Amino acid sequence: MLRAAVPLFACLLAAACARGDENAIDVAVIGDPVDLSASGLRLAPPGELVRAATTQGLVRLDEAGQIVPAIAERWIVTDDGMSYIFRIRELDLAGGKRLTARRAQQALRSAMASLSGTSLGLDLAQVRDVRAMTGRVIEIRLKSPMPGFLQLLAQPELGITVDGTPTGPMATITAQPGGPLLLRALPPEARGLPTSPGWAEEVRAVRLFAGEAGALTRRFLDGDFAVLLGGTLATLPLADTGPLARGTVRIDPALGLFGLDVLRAEGFLSEVANREALALVLDREALIQPFNLAGWTATTRVVAPGLPDDPGLAAERWQGMDLAARRSLAASRIARWKAANGGRLELRLRLPQGPGSDLLFAALAEQYRTVGIVLTRSEGEDRADLGLRDRVARYAGARWFLNQFACRTSAAICSEDVDLLAQLAVQTRDPVQQARYLADAETAFTATNGFIPIGAPIRWSLVRSGVQGFAENAHAAHPLFPLTAAPM
Repeated sequence: MLRAAVPLFACLLAAACARGDENAIDVAVIGDPVDLSASGLRLAPPGELVRAATTQGLVRLDEAGQIVPAIAERWIVTDDGMSYIFRIRELDLAGGKRLTARRAQQALRSAMASLSGTSLGLDLAQVRDVRAMTGRVIEIRLKSPMPGFLQLLAQPELGITVDGTPTGPMATITAQPGGPLLLRALPPEARGLPTSPGWAEEVRAVRLFAGEAGALTRRFLDGDFAVLLGGTLATLPLADTGPLARGTVRIDPALGLFGLDVLRAEGFLSEVANREALALVLDREALIQPFNLAGWTATTRVVAPGLPDDPGLAAERWQGMDLAARRSLAASRIARWKAANGGRLELRLRLPQGPGSDLLFAALAEQYRTVGIVLTRSEGEDRADLGLRDRVARYAGARWFLNQFACRTSAAICSEDVDLLAQLAVQTRDPVQQARYLADAETAFTATNGFIPIGAPIRWSLVRSGVQGFAENAHAAHPLFPLTAAPM
C-alpha cells in the first residue's frame, strides 16, 4: 500500500492535506481488522473494499453496481460480442512513468494468469487474447460472446498495478495495524481527468474500520459510523434497529448462491435419490420467514432464474408437486434407508457463527425432523456432512454459477461431465448453442443433487439518512470512492 511519503498520492493539493481528516466519513465493514491491509488473491470483504478503492481496472462499479470508466475512458464492443476495445486515459504514474496500453496489457495479463486455478480464473477462460493495439488502445478478444464480461473486468482482482504502484481512484494515507484505515480520493489530474479548481473542498476522506458484527452494529447505533457494510444472513438479526431508526437497514437484491453443499458422498448421502430427498423436504419461504424479508427470491435451481443468458430451457424442480407430496416421497426414502442401516439418521451441518445462522439452523432442523432426520450443528473442525454456500455472483451469467462447482475449485460434489459441457459453451460462438450447453450443464449438475438450492443470498448494510454514494444493487457492491462526495 502507498503511504503519505509517496508525493503523487498524499498531498497533491496542500489544501486537502491541511484539512486533515476531520471531514472524513466513518465507514465500517464486518470482518477482521487485519484484513484491511491483506494482500493476495483471496480477500475477505475488508480487503476487497480496500483493493477496489486503491487499484482500479479498465472499468469499475459505481455505487449502483453499474459499469463506469476507470483506467479506460471509453470502449466499444463489436457487433458479434467477441471483441472489446478500450481507450486508456492519459495518466502519469509515480516516478514519472506514463500508463500506456502496453503497461496496462502486461498488468492485466499478469493478473489473469495469477487467477489460474480459481473459480474467477475459470470465468476468465473465455478470454482469447489481450492486445495493446496502439499507445492508448487495448483490445480484449473472446472465444465466444459473454454477457456480463464488463462486470467481470470490474472485479478487484483485475485491478491494474504497474511496477507495484496501484492506480487509484483512492490512496491509503494512514494505516495503523489493527486500527482504521484512512483513504482519500486522488485529485482528478492523478486519475487522468482535467484539473478541477476547488476540487479539494468538494471531497472528503473515508475512515474505514473493521470488526465483529455485534460490536460494529452497536457502534453504528451509537452514532460512530455513517455506513456499516458486509452484513449477511448470519448477522441479519443484528440489523433490527427498531422503529426510531427505520430506513437505515438496506437490503441488496443480491444475485448468487445460497444453499447447502453436500460435502461428503458417504452413507445416506452416497445415493443420488437420498440427496434429492434433502432438497424435496425444504419449505424455502418458511426458512426465511423469521427474518421478515420482503421480496426475497426462493429457488430450486442451481443457476438463478431470469439471467440475461437464460433461454428458459431449465425450470424450477417438482412443479405441480406440493410440499406434502414432496415430503411424503422424501420420508419414504429416508425410512427405507433407516430400516436397512440401524434406524437412525443424523447429519451434521456447518454454518457460520451468528444469530441469523442460529435461526436458520433451527428452521432447517425442524423441517428435517418431520421426515426423520436428526440435524446437528458441526462445531470447530468436525467433519460436516453439509455446509452453507453463501456467495454473491461476480456477474449475471450462468457460467459463474456452474464454475462455482467445477471439480478444479469446489470442495463439494462435482461432475466432470458438467465441467465438459461448461467448457463446450466457452468454445462455441453460436449464442443459441451456447445457451443449450449451459442449460444441459445445469440440468446435469442438478441431477447429482450435490447442492441444495434455497434462494438468493442475503446482504445488508446500515446507512444513515442523508449519506450520498450508496445504493442497493444486485452485485452487493458498495465501493468507497462514491462516498467521498461531500454532502450538500
